[in-house]
Amino acid sequence: MRMKITVSALAATLAFVAAGCLASAEQPDGKSQLVKDVYPKLTTGMMMEARLTTLPADILLKAGNVKITIKDLDAEIKKAPEPIRPQLLKDSFFILENRATGELLLAEATAWAKGKNQKVPTETSNLLKPYFDSLTAKASASDAELKDFYEKNKEMMGGAAFDQVKDELKQYLLEQKRQDALDAHIATIGKRTPIDINKAWVEKQYPSAMDNPVDKARLSGKPSLVDFGSDGCTPCEMMTPVLESLTKEYEGKMNVLFVHVRKEQILAARYGVQSIPVQVFFDKDGKEVFRHVGFFPKEQIVSKLSESETTGEAGGLKM
Repeated sequence: MRMKITVSALAATLAFVAAGCLASAEQPDGKSQLVKDVYPKLTTGMMMEARLTTLPADILLKAGNVKITIKDLDAEIKKAPEPIRPQLLKDSFFILENRATGELLLAEATAWAKGKNQKVPTETSNLLKPYFDSLTAKASASDAELKDFYEKNKEMMGGAAFDQVKDELKQYLLEQKRQDALDAHIATIGKRTPIDINKAWVEKQYPSAMDNPVDKARLSGKPSLVDFGSDGCTPCEMMTPVLESLTKEYEGKMNVLFVHVRKEQILAARYGVQSIPVQVFFDKDGKEVFRHVGFFPKEQIVSKLSESETTGEAGGLKM
């Protein structure tokens, strides 16, 4: 799964800040294992590199000067609107990861500013935006990429010609490229700053975090197609008959799921959903191998699936 943090999304994250089979978490030699080794489907964010460590019961995470306790997490959850709190409690690992990511990014941004002999802004957004800009400065979108995206998503263009929407498409794809660069940076925070996480707490949280339709599908041993969408969204509603047809045709071979993002806000956030509809493909091992944003015609989905049937692994779907 992906944890997406944009400047606006991180502001929300920092508002929180301010306002397989289970295995032993230790190797025979006593060294701590990493989250990604013991709980490989739990996250694809920076917590993959966290070390499962014996910590005092009230301390959930330590990384550099960052320390997060159970009280910190409880206080964060209580600040959320009451209707969403049960989702936060169920996905407390994700909330911890979000908070830790925000604090560690702030620490990195502060060090970056000081390294350039710049005055560190007191306003968080004024510090993070230039730091993020420095990380994503090389992002670009070629005309060929724009044309390809246009051809594959004509249904979303309302009949507009390519030249009419070219500038908007370029901005959209550039944002996606910047997001990818930021995701890659976030995923490796643990390699730059060692992270210790309370192994006993994670072991208790794991069953709850995986108790949802998406992760159950990923653990089923079959490939899965998950469509994240909502009602009142035209391209989302256009996906409904497509999903119904695929469900019948691939019964017993592939899981086909729909997730209503307004009802499952935290689950959608865990999987990095920012615009809808989005279709996420997982192989039989539960690994994300392909993602598409917008209406996805059935024939194109079948073509994508046929690639894997022909090659055995093309696209990584492993049908």
